[in-house]
Amino acid sequence: MKKFLTATAAGALVAGSAFAAGHSSEIKMGVMLSFTGPIESLTPAMAAGAEMAIAEVNEAGTLLGGATVTPVRADATCIDSAAATAAAERLITSDGINAMVGPDCSGVTGAVLANVAVPNGMAMISPSATSPALSAAEDNGLFFRTAPSDARQGEVLANLLIEKGITSAAVTYTNNDYGKGFADAFQSSYEAAGGSVTLSSPHEDGKADYSAEVGALASAGGDALVVLGYVDQGGAGLIQGSLDSGAFDMFALGDGMIGDSLTATFGSDLDGTFGTAPGSDNEGGASFAEMATAAGIDGTGVYVGESYDAAALLLLAMAAAGSSDPADYVGKIEMVANAPGEMIMPGELGKAIEILAGGGDVDYSGATGVELVGPGEAAGSYAEYVIEDGALKVVGYR
Repeated sequence: MKKFLTATAAGALVAGSAFAAGHSSEIKMGVMLSFTGPIESLTPAMAAGAEMAIAEVNEAGTLLGGATVTPVRADATCIDSAAATAAAERLITSDGINAMVGPDCSGVTGAVLANVAVPNGMAMISPSATSPALSAAEDNGLFFRTAPSDARQGEVLANLLIEKGITSAAVTYTNNDYGKGFADAFQSSYEAAGGSVTLSSPHEDGKADYSAEVGALASAGGDALVVLGYVDQGGAGLIQGSLDSGAFDMFALGDGMIGDSLTATFGSDLDGTFGTAPGSDNEGGASFAEMATAAGIDGTGVYVGESYDAAALLLLAMAAAGSSDPADYVGKIEMVANAPGEMIMPGELGKAIEILAGGGDVDYSGATGVELVGPGEAAGSYAEYVIEDGALKVVGYR
């Protein structure tokens, strides 16, 4: 259960301008994702997904009497909490944002939440910060996420290994909140299901050589190497080192490793590799993929749908509250995400705003079948990926 703080002095100062901010003809939405760093290949499509929702609302032209929504991008870096905090402060103090999509990686998300969002009373919805530790963050009710916690993903990935007859595995994880939380959740579930973790070891990103880490993992043994890292950083380095040395030829991957750059780098050398990432086989997913394709975006990419949904929820909450001030609309986010109300799919944000303006209720399902449980947590489901003939393919959902 999340912890709630009392209002801070900084929050009170922000509240002093609440009326003006809540009734502005321009609404600014921060899109704070890691445009540089270990997942930079994923974030352009994620940002485009969030901005699709913004463009859709602008086209409808009915939010808060015709206010225009402007996206303002900022680099979360994924790994540099000080830089992410400074960027978030600029979004609020210089750019004057009314809401924030992001950040994406768990460590910087926790830093931005504690150091910027809570003191300034800013609502934020992350499309991809999945550390279980964020469930207990002190957030004043300001933090939400459209991707489920890794407490659940660890269980799903562990079950996949058991189902495939892999009963012993070594684990390498990126040395941060995301990696440690995911690794702990995986190991707990895997061992409970009868599996054996031979070694669970952190790795640092940004190294040129991972032979020492690969050697330790190989010495511990295991039928597979579970890689809970980043596709553009250390995770890829561990895989390359394993292939070069012959230490492992079977890999199981977490969501941070699922991306086109994985197969662009390794191709069919990873055939048979499998992994998980948030995804659902819902009606909205198919329609969102079509919308995204028409806009020149790969709507099936990891966290693209979650990014669209994060922006959509913030905008619909504003419509429900009749205000773009976080103090007014943050209490409406779970209301628009869950029943009761008319089901809202991708492409129907204008319709949803009309319903809300008329005093009605909506149940936003969106691109990923959004359902918020507990304080801002996404119920979520996972797609099972495999690499076949050098290409990532979704073969099921859990």
